[in-house]
Amino acid sequence: MFEQIINFDRMEQAVALFGSFDENIKLIENQYSVNVISRGSDLKITGEAENVAKAVRAVNGLLLLINKGEALSEQNVRYVMGLVDEGGEDKLAAMTNNCICISSKGKPIKPKTLGQEKYVDAIKGSTVVFGIGPAGTGKTYLAVAMAVNAFRAKEVNRIILTRPAVEAGEKLGFLPGDLQQKVDPYLRPLYDALFDMLGAENFQRYQERGNIEVAPLAYMRGRTLDDSFIILDEAQNTTPEQMKMFLTRLGFNSKMVITGDVTQIDLPDGKRSGLVEATKILKNVDDIKTIKFNEKDVVRHRLVQDIVKAYEKYEEARKR
Repeated sequence: MFEQIINFDRMEQAVALFGSFDENIKLIENQYSVNVISRGSDLKITGEAENVAKAVRAVNGLLLLINKGEALSEQNVRYVMGLVDEGGEDKLAAMTNNCICISSKGKPIKPKTLGQEKYVDAIKGSTVVFGIGPAGTGKTYLAVAMAVNAFRAKEVNRIILTRPAVEAGEKLGFLPGDLQQKVDPYLRPLYDALFDMLGAENFQRYQERGNIEVAPLAYMRGRTLDDSFIILDEAQNTTPEQMKMFLTRLGFNSKMVITGDVTQIDLPDGKRSGLVEATKILKNVDDIKTIKFNEKDVVRHRLVQDIVKAYEKYEEARKR
């Protein structure tokens, strides 16, 4: 048996590290088959030498987050352990911990993974950004947060959110109501993100004034969008023609963020995805960035990561 001791500078660090009912430490103990005991300002880790070394690196990584004012959760504890397993925990120091904006409930919204941080930096520094990756990586949510931040800072006059109204196995014609009522369910995730950032009342007010627009992609045709922050969600379901139409709407002093998951294309068989094509065509164009997320950037329930990973393995096996 091997043991190593870590010293805490302050008792608050130990309280934050252990979490309620020691849940954070239990995750580390289970992952690395070690015992972790707290004695005053010391933390003693015992087990096999290699496992202890990894557990120490994970604890140091978590202490780094705590010192930056980050609240620990199952998601970031597992994320740090994942980085340790790959030998990449030193990258944690590069996370700036910048708050993008404050939600209507007073919650700070900030990148939770290195992939998310890269995405936010790309949106800050480029006019057009493609965010591609699996469900739960925060592609849409962070883009909406950046849009709200730009709007509050008066960098843009409007936020425009759009999605292609491709039915995931359903037919729009069979749904009740007029066109707006038919497409609203497809735009619901965008409404949800805006409600979260602005609150329902503010959202309603800005929408009535025309500062915020949530509409299907077909409504974008023939327009030039100046002084706007434009987000195209579920872009994997655009055709190449729709994608070109959308990209050429870009006006002066505007930003575009295009998000999608190329593993979830709902287009009819034989139709090419505009997102897949656009990223190939535009890869060498200045001021256009493509950020790719992977399952490590998933910030939903742990099972979502496992589901994404299982599907990726299955698809890879099918291609062989």
